[in-house]
This record gives sequence, C-alpha cells and structure tokens, in this order.
Amino acid sequence: MAIIGAGPLGRWLALAAARGGFRVLLEDVMPHNLHHAQEYLRQQLGAEALGDGGGTGVAFVSTIEDAVREADLAIDCVPDELESKLEIFCLLDRMAPPRTVLATPTTRLSIADLASCTYRPDRCVAIEAEASSLADGVSGEILMRTTSRTSGEAVALLTRFWRRLGFTPTFALDPAEAAIADQ
Repeated sequence: MAIIGAGPLGRWLALAAARGGFRVLLEDVMPHNLHHAQEYLRQQLGAEALGDGGGTGVAFVSTIEDAVREADLAIDCVPDELESKLEIFCLLDRMAPPRTVLATPTTRLSIADLASCTYRPDRCVAIEAEASSLADGVSGEILMRTTSRTSGEAVALLTRFWRRLGFTPTFALDPAEAAIADQ
C-alpha cells in the first residue's frame, strides 16, 4: 500500500499497516517529515521492519510515483482542503495502476466530487474520520463513504484492510449523492 503524507496520520497508518502485515511505501514531499517518520517507526517497529519495502514493513520514498507504482491501495494524508485533495487525487489517478483504490480521510469534502475528477470513480472512497482521531489509533467502527459507482472490489479491499487494523468498517453513500437520490 502507499501512504501519501508522513505527518501524524501517515505515520500512524504506516505503523498500523506494517503491524497488520502490509508492505507500506510512505511518501512525503518534505524530507524532514520523512526523516521524522523514519525515526518514529524505527522506535516503534525496530530497524528490521524498515527497509526497501520488499516484504512487510515500511519503506520511505520521495515521489508519489515510487509510492504507488505497485499499490493496491493508496491513502492520502494531505490537508483536508479541496485544492490539496484534488491535486493529490489527480496525481494518484495518473500514476497508480488502474487496480489501485484511492482513499482519503475527510469530514468536509464529497467523495463523489473528488471521484468525478478521476478515471477511476469506482475505486475512490472517503474515510469519514478526523485525521487526529485516526492518528490516536483507537480502533472501533470506521465509516467509509462511497458513491453509487463504487465497486464491490474496492469495498472488499477496504473491508479487509480495516479489519486487519482492528476496525469494523461500515459503508454509506456520500451525502451529496444521497440527497440527489432522495429527490
């Protein structure tokens, strides 16, 4: 999996995913953030869990292209602002293989709107959570917002991912689409 952004949420996701047995490639445009994440993850996982990303564990990369080249799942951990999310979704869409599911933590933005800017609207899902609450690492129920076009394959992949991290995922239609359906 690819995690874009090595701030608190990205570091926590990388840690949780590595502990769940996933191969993680962690990317950030800021070298300082990657260095900080590397030190944090070394303390939490030990040096043997860090490396080139060939097996399970965490590897650090400096470009989005390197992060998503082989990813089945890409989660962006950029600020929850429309411009940032649109930019990252466009980059991920262009650089990731067609099979890659794109997920984004957001409480304010419509996943239907973000997905409509990609060539894979069936593989885009929002994680309905504040970044700070996820980064606290408390497991429990987690809500995924989907669109009417979200594929069963994307739902299944995210279900397996969150369950391995100790969460119970639930899925609901994006409020923007639900309002249209109600009319």
